[in-house]
Amino acid sequence: MRNLDVAVLRAFVTVAETGSMTGAAEMLNLTQGAISQQIKRLETQFERALFERTRKGLHLTQDGEKLLRKAQRMLVLNDEIWQEMRDDGYVGKLTVGIPYDLVGSFMRTPLRKFCDQYPGVELSLRCHSSPELKTFVQNGEVDIALIEEPVGQITGDCLLVAPLVWVGAKSGKAQTKRPLPVSLVSRECAFRPAVIDGLDRAGIAWRSVFESGNIEATAATVRSDLSVTAFLVGTIPDGLEALRGGDELPELPKYAISLMEKTGAHNEVRDVFAGMVRSHFHQL
Repeated sequence: MRNLDVAVLRAFVTVAETGSMTGAAEMLNLTQGAISQQIKRLETQFERALFERTRKGLHLTQDGEKLLRKAQRMLVLNDEIWQEMRDDGYVGKLTVGIPYDLVGSFMRTPLRKFCDQYPGVELSLRCHSSPELKTFVQNGEVDIALIEEPVGQITGDCLLVAPLVWVGAKSGKAQTKRPLPVSLVSRECAFRPAVIDGLDRAGIAWRSVFESGNIEATAATVRSDLSVTAFLVGTIPDGLEALRGGDELPELPKYAISLMEKTGAHNEVRDVFAGMVRSHFHQL
């Protein structure tokens, strides 16, 4: 009787859930080539295609759908056995704060990795602006949070420094309009003071188009070429692009992504999560 490789099954399930080899590679911290080889190996073993490759991406075949349901169950059982047999299994609750723009960019991989390795921990997310998250940590409402802060005003443990750039629709023209149409996620957005100060210093008239508290809605507004916005390099949503210097917009400052932890009693689970996040950012 032949045995299934759990690592290969995990690659298959992750590709199915993310819809792409690239997304799966990011989640599993592997190269896209390694993921592709694992899927090919599985298809060779079963002698049937598991994915249909089209211009719109990857789609499960009927055989792939059949395998996915049982592969997911097998991974759950594998992870439960692993957790029960380990001597260093952690249990407890952890509330993590993350700004809207970092959840699907910088934090997708460490969140998935932590949940896979420590299923005994009940992890809850609080997504808000950085100023709000800083207050939540200080008040003890959140155990640990990522905070976006201007370089020179860093209050947490700096993990990464990234440029803040103007962003617009691909081949868009919103940046040429005056007053400049601007969309920001919310009035509490960490980037708002830098954006407004830069425009005022440059003498560029502007108007607020959209402030919803929803990053997807903000991105959709910019994607429709109704306005421009600002994102950190590395967090720009699909369908948008960084605007170049020729667009006559003021240069924006660099921001730090920092880790801020609640003070008080020692929390071993929080330390484990913090260590995993630091390790992830150090590898970027």
